[in-house]
Amino acid sequence: MASSSRQKKKNQNKQSTFQGVLEGWFAGVEEGINAYIHEMSRKQINIPKVLDFNWLKSEKLAETRSALKHQKLKKLLELTGNVYPDLVKVFYTNLTLDAKNIVSYVKGIKMKVTNDVWNSVAGIKYSGLKVGKGITSGIQEFNKLQYYRSYMRNPAQSISRFHAGHLNLTPRLVAYIIAWQLIPRGTNHVVLLEEDLILLYCIMNLIKVNWVYIINEHMLKSKRLTDYRFEGVQLQLAELYYKD
Repeated sequence: MASSSRQKKKNQNKQSTFQGVLEGWFAGVEEGINAYIHEMSRKQINIPKVLDFNWLKSEKLAETRSALKHQKLKKLLELTGNVYPDLVKVFYTNLTLDAKNIVSYVKGIKMKVTNDVWNSVAGIKYSGLKVGKGITSGIQEFNKLQYYRSYMRNPAQSISRFHAGHLNLTPRLVAYIIAWQLIPRGTNHVVLLEEDLILLYCIMNLIKVNWVYIINEHMLKSKRLTDYRFEGVQLQLAELYYKD
């Protein structure tokens, strides 16, 4: 009986401590605390992936390296850093879009991710084409079926789905980088979505993409959709040091 009472008291103390931690993270804002407990704390975070451009060079993957460097993605794709999953989830819980800037609050501190922050942390700017599913302004000639077939190892093969494994080496590598790093998702990285194909088309054809817009939209989607995982853990860590 005494043991049961001690365990109950221990659990109450743990709960009280955790509640205190949450109040610190959310500066006592009940709405944020409740959203975190009932929704965001259950979301998974993509394990960060890092691309080594020196490896691309050593493996003589010059076309892949050149296409990614043309998009100014080297710094973003090589970004490393510590991972604090709980604070990333707090960041996403409070995440909103203010004009073209991502804004959030952690521990009561406002964090506004401006173009200057993106450029400093990840080397990308708010410039280039804004593309995505159903958004093909500037690339009206894009046809996903024709484009996918043009890069297949066996163009005569029947197409039941857009599988990255059926592509030639360079577009296949770029497709995996899109699905694992640029707009990562939790599962099924080998099946290309419409947005993946549009970005692949732009990268392979050296059409400059607005990566700040792309990543902002993906971050908002990650918060909104239950089957999306949170992304860019290292980038979120870096953002915590840029306060408005």
